[in-house]
Amino acid sequence: GPTFWPFVFGLALLTGGILMQPDAGTAMIIAMTLGLMFIVAGARLSQIMSLIGIGLLGVALMLTSPYRAQRLATFLNPGQAQLGAGYHINQSLVAIGSGGLTGLGFGQSVQKYLFLPEVQTDSIFAVTTEELGFLRVMLLLAIFSAVIYRGYSIALRVTDPFARLTAFGISTLLAVQLLVNVGAMLGLVPLTGVTLPLVSYGGSSLVATLAGLGILLAISKHVERTNR
Repeated sequence: GPTFWPFVFGLALLTGGILMQPDAGTAMIIAMTLGLMFIVAGARLSQIMSLIGIGLLGVALMLTSPYRAQRLATFLNPGQAQLGAGYHINQSLVAIGSGGLTGLGFGQSVQKYLFLPEVQTDSIFAVTTEELGFLRVMLLLAIFSAVIYRGYSIALRVTDPFARLTAFGISTLLAVQLLVNVGAMLGLVPLTGVTLPLVSYGGSSLVATLAGLGILLAISKHVERTNR
């Protein structure tokens, strides 16, 4: 269609620039979010199939990098190199497992001092689970789920197409980021350097997330005003 190839070209430019940094995790999250937004905006089945094909091709090209190919191999068999490529994921699973139901106590993590890399950013979920335990972390995930659910409910209720897509995009970005970060720490998806929204240390990530939530609130306020 007239909008499909310009979209693909713009997406390739955006994700290509991020990949050159290199930051494959962020590039994949943005590509997935924008792809889902394009589908929700009214893509035809042929366009959806083309997007999936282009996405698979992009992943295949990314795996030509030896570093990323090694990360995929580690994901498929995390026990293969306890001290090498599999070190991060194995230490993460040790941290999560040692937390138990109620955790070791706030600030009492053992893994964060000597064993687990990137404790304040990528690995924050593993440390949180170790210190607070399974029950409190489930509460944290429930809060995240409630925020994402509210975001999607705002998207469904707004009548303006641009505002609807914006609300959907912000909610999806938050959801995908959460799934990728937590999934990587649990060994459910390959390890990528993606922050946990609102929890990981880092100014730019926090500012971007808060800006997105601010836009969501503005859209929600508009919905409430029009529904009166």
